[in-house]
Amino acid sequence: MSELIKHKQSSESKCVQTSCPYCGVGCGVDITVEQGKAVKLSGTPEHPANFGRLCVKGTNLLATNHHQGRLLHPVVNGEQTSWEKAIETVAARFSQIIKEHGPDAVAFYGSGQLLTEDYYVANKLMKGYIGSANIDTNSRLCMSSAVSGYKRAFGEDLVPCSYQDLENTDLILLTGSNAAWTHPVLFQRMEKAKAVNPKLQIFAIDPRRTASAELADFHLPIKPGTDAALFNGLLNFLADNRGLDQAYIDQYTNNFSACLDQAGQWTLTKTADYCNISKSSLKRLYQAFLTNKRVINFFSQGINQSSSGADKCNAIINCHLASGKIGKPGCGPFSITGQPNAMGGREVGGLSNLLAAHMDIDNPEHRALVQNFWQSPTIASAPGYKATDLFDKMNQGKVKAVWIMATNPAVSLPDRAKVEQALANCDFVVVSDCVASNDTLAFAEVKLPASSWSEKNGTVTNSERRISRQRGLLTPPGEALDDWQIISRVAKAMGFDQGFNYSGPAEIFDEHARLTACNNNGDRALDLSGLTGLTTDEYDRLKPVQWPVNTKYPLGCARILADGSFFTDNRKANFIAISPATPKLACSAGYPFSLTSGRLRDQWHTMTRTGKANILAEHTKAPEVTLNPADAQSLGVAEGEMVKVSNETGAVFLQAKLSDDVGVKQLFVPIHWNREFASSATANQLFAAIVDPVSGQPEFKQAPVQVEKTAIKQYALIYSPRSLKNFTAGLPGHCHWIQHQGVQGPVYHCYFEQEVADLAGQLKQHINRAIKDSTSQDPRPDNSWLSHQSEHNSRLIALAEQGFNAFVFISDKPIKLNDSWLNELLENKETDAEQINALLLAKAPKNKGRKICSCFSIYEQDIVAAIENDGISSVDALGATLKCGTNCGSCKTELSSLLREHQAREGESEEQQAIVHTFIPSDEPEEVIT
Repeated sequence: MSELIKHKQSSESKCVQTSCPYCGVGCGVDITVEQGKAVKLSGTPEHPANFGRLCVKGTNLLATNHHQGRLLHPVVNGEQTSWEKAIETVAARFSQIIKEHGPDAVAFYGSGQLLTEDYYVANKLMKGYIGSANIDTNSRLCMSSAVSGYKRAFGEDLVPCSYQDLENTDLILLTGSNAAWTHPVLFQRMEKAKAVNPKLQIFAIDPRRTASAELADFHLPIKPGTDAALFNGLLNFLADNRGLDQAYIDQYTNNFSACLDQAGQWTLTKTADYCNISKSSLKRLYQAFLTNKRVINFFSQGINQSSSGADKCNAIINCHLASGKIGKPGCGPFSITGQPNAMGGREVGGLSNLLAAHMDIDNPEHRALVQNFWQSPTIASAPGYKATDLFDKMNQGKVKAVWIMATNPAVSLPDRAKVEQALANCDFVVVSDCVASNDTLAFAEVKLPASSWSEKNGTVTNSERRISRQRGLLTPPGEALDDWQIISRVAKAMGFDQGFNYSGPAEIFDEHARLTACNNNGDRALDLSGLTGLTTDEYDRLKPVQWPVNTKYPLGCARILADGSFFTDNRKANFIAISPATPKLACSAGYPFSLTSGRLRDQWHTMTRTGKANILAEHTKAPEVTLNPADAQSLGVAEGEMVKVSNETGAVFLQAKLSDDVGVKQLFVPIHWNREFASSATANQLFAAIVDPVSGQPEFKQAPVQVEKTAIKQYALIYSPRSLKNFTAGLPGHCHWIQHQGVQGPVYHCYFEQEVADLAGQLKQHINRAIKDSTSQDPRPDNSWLSHQSEHNSRLIALAEQGFNAFVFISDKPIKLNDSWLNELLENKETDAEQINALLLAKAPKNKGRKICSCFSIYEQDIVAAIENDGISSVDALGATLKCGTNCGSCKTELSSLLREHQAREGESEEQQAIVHTFIPSDEPEEVIT
């Protein structure tokens, strides 16, 4: 047996406890495995992060865990090859480039999807053996501003809070965080805390009204980018209203006077005007912070993803330090992590400006300590290239080889066109991934098959510093290997024999833990000395624990900084004087809209995993741009119509969604769609590569754009229970397409800007070819086609010996056919004559609207009907009647929103109500075929 850790197959059922691979909450998951297959999943009741709760994405993990679309074998120059050949190719090319151009001519780009053990080995190879710090990670895109803020204030990258603080506080500020959708399990803990303690106040500080605002007592829709001014104003308000803890400031902090001098100009009036909110709303927020002894500021990407994100973080921290609301139960600045192991990656030096074990690359003593511990031939002596800089250097030819692991930078980095150019210009691109196709893999000379979450074995660290085991419960398919194994093989092939002879992840974890303890006399908070020397069995049984874990905290530490001792040179916290800055690119007459981006409830990153599950596609099937109804009216745009959003960086084509959740001249787009799922909907191509000068984090929350209605001549919906390989290649008529997963196969929505002659005939040819390409080993004969034509549309069905192959609906008007009905109609693979007739006639029921509750398939129309007809007036009552919101709870905020909308409409006329809540029916057939 190879170095892979193989799991013995057994006919017996067993439960494996692992962790969820999505956001930074770090939920525990119990998975039942039978005969080598995962058959059941539930939340781990005793895991301290979630206590059995799971969001809709976590609940449906097993629906995404199939092997379809997996990268199963190494590929070099488009040809499947052996591991030996692939490893030899990577090692030889990297070694050659280093020899000819030096170590800084190569780079690694990692991911918060990697486990700590994977990250550790990659960082060790790059910084200690190759001798370059050119290893960065997509955590740069979500957490580096918080890292910079913590390091400047506390001397170390540490989150001082614990999830328990959310349940033991008097005031929560949700600042730039839509936790209801991005971190639903923590949001549910907030909901429960508020139910237990009705005096708990929650303020949502966000330019748009998100789902999280449904729980909040107050929503402050501040002008985008003005957060630093808001918290400077708070600091000044505390000083003017006896809200300072002067004893704490004097004993435990540095530089307060300079900080207050800078904040002193931000009066209540000036701050309210600058943030574009009412003075009374601002004072209500400030008064709440002043009078409540326990305050949590729960912040996320709305703060971090900014050209001044680090300053915004420090403006928040300043207020907690000044009021002494830190290091105490229910208190502190709490940055919430976006990825399952963003924190674990930082612990082992995954960012280009860090060394392992929270040591600093600029510190000669730290460099010597790490090199001596590793016994490595060299050590990186200066920070490497941060993410956007790295791709700039690739474009310039200074970085000639890059190894990308478990991430998709062609989609996630700003200015897509420049990233694609950099990948195309790079001499040698290696990608390790678990999928066979994505936007970045298209540029790879070498593709290396990596294990996925249910196969990987190691540890992750969540947002509250809690280390949990991710246990491999299934055997990786094909020839896939764990990332640490791939990296170790390449290292040894490069001649580094001594540092990479690991027998398994337990040995790597032990080395990592020993490095955190090395010469650590309380100088660094990250101390895992209490976890050193674990046997493989002890490592396998490791329970979730929060670092530090040492003699002082043998069972872990929930709350750091309780003793007022920080990790700066003089052990005192630093106030950072903040001068608020506006976004680098301002709106103008040519680009009058301010665009922001973010996540949706049921999707994750670039949909590599969530895109596989039909149940997760049902909530939001298409990439949308949310705009204010007033702006839509001035543009002549109706709900669901196609619009072009563009600026000098790029253009996307999205469906219009109208909502006053965004302000006038503001837009919101989701980040998830890419060229695997849509022809032109990658949000990040609208954001220029403008970054925070301290953290290097891109400004993803503000970009000036213009919006134009896109004239569409023809529409088509294509549904197939079969794979349609390369279906979208060569579609005619300047087609914009969107694809999502149906119950049995893909669903395509096509929008043609130009009228296509004989579109039905061309789509038939496309489908015939795609089905043949998808079954090349067993060629199928051409389909038999049935069709029905009416005044505005055509319906076609493809049939073959093996059964139903495709349904096509073509129209010169927007297609309002609810494709959820197709899923329900065709759930049975045997399609009978009655079903075929129904398809031909398109006799679908009325569109039910958006699926609100994914767990129980409850649609918007069902909920509105219950509210209006049955007089239901609470979320709990909706749950009792329809079951929505009673399982994972992810839909509760949307239920609350629908209730609020109904209550607001009770005084409206019937005509007004009809306009607001019209559900678009399917196209009825013009004639009936008997």
